[in-house]
Amino acid sequence: MPTAPSDLRWLAAAARLALRGRPLSRPNPAVGALVVRDGAVIGRGWTRAGGRPHAEAMALAQASTQAHGATVYVTLEPCAHQSARGPSCADLLLEARPARVVIGVQDPDPRTAGGGIARLRGAGIAVELADCPASRESLAGYLVQRRLGRPHVTLKLALSLDGGIAMASGESQWITGPAARAHVHSRRALADAIVVGGETWRTDRPGLDVRLPGLEARSPQRMVLSRSPVDGVATLPSPDAVKNLTDVQYLYLEGGGGAAAAFLAGDLVDRLEIYRAPILVGGARASLGDIGLAALADAHGRWRLIDRRQLGSDSFEAYERTREGS
Repeated sequence: MPTAPSDLRWLAAAARLALRGRPLSRPNPAVGALVVRDGAVIGRGWTRAGGRPHAEAMALAQASTQAHGATVYVTLEPCAHQSARGPSCADLLLEARPARVVIGVQDPDPRTAGGGIARLRGAGIAVELADCPASRESLAGYLVQRRLGRPHVTLKLALSLDGGIAMASGESQWITGPAARAHVHSRRALADAIVVGGETWRTDRPGLDVRLPGLEARSPQRMVLSRSPVDGVATLPSPDAVKNLTDVQYLYLEGGGGAAAAFLAGDLVDRLEIYRAPILVGGARASLGDIGLAALADAHGRWRLIDRRQLGSDSFEAYERTREGS
């Protein structure tokens, strides 16, 4: 039976709440939870820094005894395993006795992997595993890490109308305007690590930090795609080395063209974020080098538009991949 639209709306609200925990919750996924009774939220939670408390624990604590008979919405299946840091979320839900638990995504962690759902149902609590795109998107880093053994990679490109990322001389500051640049900083704040190519690092010496008031502490770990050591910055010897970044769920790739092409050629990009400025450069440096396409037909069907908006005079588009990668 399809998930009710009202349940999907509550799960989407829980997914937005989960963003408060990203990326501070690592190595745990950033989960969101809501306790709803008679159409009103009586408890809300998200995974806190370092992974504890879990979202369900926070939401149930707020709801207190009112959670009995209510509906709990949670983006990821409640954990079924205990640890030295506290009881499992399945145990907390069994104690709270909600009437229903609606789950956005089943947990691929083998310690749970359906076990949380089974325990709740076994105790007579109604459980629905929804097909919730908002939950999957909010957990993209965790799910990609579990499935493919590497971080979820977002490639960001700032382009002129004619597809340039810099003038022929290399000058690139600034193609986009203040609103677009502020949006980039908000996206950096959601990443565990940020990487640029060696040429971009040597030419621009970018800060790669978050410069939004109140979010400076969320600056991601800085990395440079380089086979040689770089003073003061971690290095990634090749795009394929992202598979060694076991504690990184979200990697933000800011280019330049060579690094972007290398990641795309390696089939290692999960999301594209394109900022397009209403300017023409002419003779500009291209946004991408060779990405290994043998024929134009191979370029089609790989990306799906999921977001489009105006940021001042610039436009923003986000695309997600439409097929499994390596």
